[in-house]
Amino acid sequence: MDWSNFKFIDLFAGIGGIRLAFESVGGHCVFSSEWDEAACKTYKANFDETPAGDITKISSENIPDFDILLAGFPCQPFSIIGDKEGFLHETQGTLFFEIERILMDKKPPAFMLENVRNLLAHDKGRTFKIIYEHLNNLGYHVHYKVLNALDFGVPQKRERIIIVGFKEDVPFHFPAPLSEGEKLSLSDILETDVDSRYYVRKEIRESRLRRIKDVDYPKPYISHENIAGSITPHAYSSALRAGASANYILINDERRPTERELLRLQGFPDDFKIVVSYSQLRHQTGNSVAVPVIKAVAKEMIAALKSTE
Repeated sequence: MDWSNFKFIDLFAGIGGIRLAFESVGGHCVFSSEWDEAACKTYKANFDETPAGDITKISSENIPDFDILLAGFPCQPFSIIGDKEGFLHETQGTLFFEIERILMDKKPPAFMLENVRNLLAHDKGRTFKIIYEHLNNLGYHVHYKVLNALDFGVPQKRERIIIVGFKEDVPFHFPAPLSEGEKLSLSDILETDVDSRYYVRKEIRESRLRRIKDVDYPKPYISHENIAGSITPHAYSSALRAGASANYILINDERRPTERELLRLQGFPDDFKIVVSYSQLRHQTGNSVAVPVIKAVAKEMIAALKSTE
């Protein structure tokens, strides 16, 4: 197997952040799946391919052979049915079951899954325990770690669990954080000439400035409104969220981030095409991955696989 030229599939593909990362280390996507229409529109504009729809309706036979399965899968609670139903039933009806089914049928050498940090704590740890055991039972050596986008060069605090598995017991290590000098700052990613439509109304601005925790915080900053309503400025963005309110993060308490800035906060390149509305793109970037984190993981995975060639 030549690991400088490998095939992967992109499940729950979103707008293709994981795909970008694995293409950067020599991968070729042979199949993608995503059910959200607006996300598919962005994906098609950037990869010239419309993902197949709902993965629950696609049989493994209709998926071409591949070397690595990639999925940023939604976290759903598992119904713990108990031993009488048998082990497989634990995951049925969840989207993780689709990953398990495809791994079982196709037996690729490796996979990488991405999920929210809370997956580890979900249902007092039982959800993750089931996922881990099921991947293990499929014959994979499983590694997992919570990685923060801030450590990999983008000014966004975004902690995500990365789960990596290999059929062979390869010498895999998660990537080390970048040095301070290698990271992008807010100034590096902010646009200078921003249209007035991104600026918030005077009342919103005044209301935010009244509640700000550190009035002398150096600009540029991104402030975040928490559930209690207090406003905290940081030299980085809090995690982009798909369902957040429009003014949940503001730059210098003056304006919303532009579409390009939202993509840059996730480490997407500037030639990434924007073909949907602002609210759709905000939703898409909130659901996406921080590309540099996945790139760093992809590099380590391929290095580990190459070492056993």
